[in-house]
Amino acid sequence: MIDLYYWPTPNGWKISIMLEECGLPYRVVPVDIGRGEQFTPQFLAVSPNNRIPAIVDDDPAGGGAPVPVFETGAILLYLAEKTGRFLPGELRGRTAVMQWVMWQMGGLGPMAGQNGHFLLYAPEKIPYAIDRYGREVRRLYGVLDGQLGRTGAFVAGDYSIADIAIFPWILTHKAQGISLDDYPNVKRWYTTVRARPQVQAGLALGRELRPAKMDDEARRNLFGQGAAGVPPAPDRS
Repeated sequence: MIDLYYWPTPNGWKISIMLEECGLPYRVVPVDIGRGEQFTPQFLAVSPNNRIPAIVDDDPAGGGAPVPVFETGAILLYLAEKTGRFLPGELRGRTAVMQWVMWQMGGLGPMAGQNGHFLLYAPEKIPYAIDRYGREVRRLYGVLDGQLGRTGAFVAGDYSIADIAIFPWILTHKAQGISLDDYPNVKRWYTTVRARPQVQAGLALGRELRPAKMDDEARRNLFGQGAAGVPPAPDRS
């Protein structure tokens, strides 16, 4: 059994989708990031960076103690290797998938996150930030559109953890102020991936947990918590 420490966000959806795609048994441990539950010692013992999602695998390969994993790219790789699915075994295919997972982790996710923050949540509108991140997100959409024009149905050949990593951040395109009509290959891919039953199940997970509005407490917990205010994780040595 895998414990999924989760809240319904683009990063959370990556792992709920992956677990549904792999057919692994899991139980959800909600972590209400608007109420600061990501800063509790119990969660920090699993995810010291105080970010969801994270997992604990109670049945790791080879047996032994449960294995905690944080960071979505690491979790996707762990689950792909555990199940032998969605990550090619041969060198070229594996390398292609890994490149696009890292592209999402280092580029699309952070840039779209900053773009969404300054568009939707920042207490004051800062034109430079809105322009800077908006341009970069559009550039990244263009990169993805070009790649899909070369590969066809999916990002790195067959459906893989690259598609699973990227899709939830494209799901937010309307909030990002982006029209998929400007990126026809992305639009085709997005429609194909979203139609998968496992993707729909992963997106539906915990939908009732997501608040309709963000209140002041949630803003403080999501945007105002500096590293100095986070208690240290318990010593596991």
